[in-house]
Amino acid sequence: MKVFVVSILFYTILFSQSKKIDQCFQCHMEIGSIQAEQFVNDVHKSKGLSCSSCHGGDNTSDDDAIAMSAKKGFIGKPKPDKISEICANCHSNPSKMKKFGSSVTTGQMENLNKSVHGKASTVANTSIAQCTTCHNAHGIVKVNNPKSPVYPTNIPQTCGKCHSNVVYMQKYNPSLPVDQIEKYRTSKHGMLNKAGNKKAAACADCHGSHNIFSAKDVRSSVYPTNIPTTCSKCHSNKEYMKEFKIPTDQFEKYKESVHGIALLKKNDISAPACNDCHGNHAATPPGISSISKVCGTCHALNAELFASSPHKKAFEKNNYPECETCHNNHNIAVTRDELLGVGKTSICSKCHSQNQQFKGYTAALEMRKLIDDLTEKHKIATSKIFEAEQKGMEVEEIKFRERDINSSILEARTVIHSFDVSKFKEVIKKGEIASDEVISDAKSKIDEFYIRRIGLVAAILFSTLLMILIYLYLKRIEKEKNI
Repeated sequence: MKVFVVSILFYTILFSQSKKIDQCFQCHMEIGSIQAEQFVNDVHKSKGLSCSSCHGGDNTSDDDAIAMSAKKGFIGKPKPDKISEICANCHSNPSKMKKFGSSVTTGQMENLNKSVHGKASTVANTSIAQCTTCHNAHGIVKVNNPKSPVYPTNIPQTCGKCHSNVVYMQKYNPSLPVDQIEKYRTSKHGMLNKAGNKKAAACADCHGSHNIFSAKDVRSSVYPTNIPTTCSKCHSNKEYMKEFKIPTDQFEKYKESVHGIALLKKNDISAPACNDCHGNHAATPPGISSISKVCGTCHALNAELFASSPHKKAFEKNNYPECETCHNNHNIAVTRDELLGVGKTSICSKCHSQNQQFKGYTAALEMRKLIDDLTEKHKIATSKIFEAEQKGMEVEEIKFRERDINSSILEARTVIHSFDVSKFKEVIKKGEIASDEVISDAKSKIDEFYIRRIGLVAAILFSTLLMILIYLYLKRIEKEKNI
């Protein structure tokens, strides 16, 4: 009797234990399934989830018909667009995530659906990317695990699976370059990332993760007006950047610069952001010898003039950065005539004085006087045009010619970069000739106004006198008749 009871108890325990065994996992391990081997270390398995949690079915039965019964909810391999929906069953449900003891943010699928990756592909009517595209399917580990495809040092390789695949990208977006990862590896960010530094910016740090938008979309973190803020997330964080020993005030300076004001306050997306000077994927800060080439992508004529100027050799000899020496880098101020010359606010006086580099000192002094004189003439010209216009004279042609003065001033401010006084004088001379002509013509219009007024007064006086004489004559005739 005792033996019978013990036997019953033994088989009851054995049966109850067998019910707890994940039969799906057990079977797939026995047949050497790669997916099962990957699932051994999956974070979901450690939380008690089984194969049936995603694939449906009954994981307690070792009978294939029961385990893979449609009545038990078995779906087998999910269709592409169903994959993210299955993930979202938990990952978009805060209460479920809390139940599993997870602090992972929910709502990733909602972000994915809004993103560029959530759009339907041109190849098939399915989203371009699913959760498993980046996180894997059966071997998912936490994002802070170095084995995770989305661990900071692995992200470039993960993104590169698609973005470096020429054939794949031709199908989905042939306009996108496929060399971003190669460029990234040449950058300071890429080199640090490859060396294992997880602080260095990788793809997701700039583009986002689940909520990636096209760079042309104003919601994108890499839309022109958003780029400075994106870069500043790291570069303005003193604690985060401490180990890199570089300044953290670039963003604050940039905001007040001529470029920053144009981009951030005036929303001029043609104004340069961080990536326009430093590059984006190949984000290596420009070296001293390349700064003029970087600035020259926009300021081409200035760069060309500087390259043939006497300052080019002098800067190279003294190892000075080129454009940056006079204009600064992040806090570039609006250029003004006060920067030229030898006064307290001038840049030239930093190197040139009466006791040192005197030739440059006299050249700066002369060029400043020339442009000041032309600017003053321009003011006189505009004043005379305004006076003539207020008197009702036709001045449209003169106003059109006045543009030549302004053009000469702008050209002179550019020719300054040649540091050639003779070239500078040629440009100023054109402006002076135009100024003299405009002032002369405007004065003629003013004189014409007074001549017309004198003529009008004379005509009125003559007419009045004539009318008086006629009146007197008529009165005389009338008087003679009465006699």
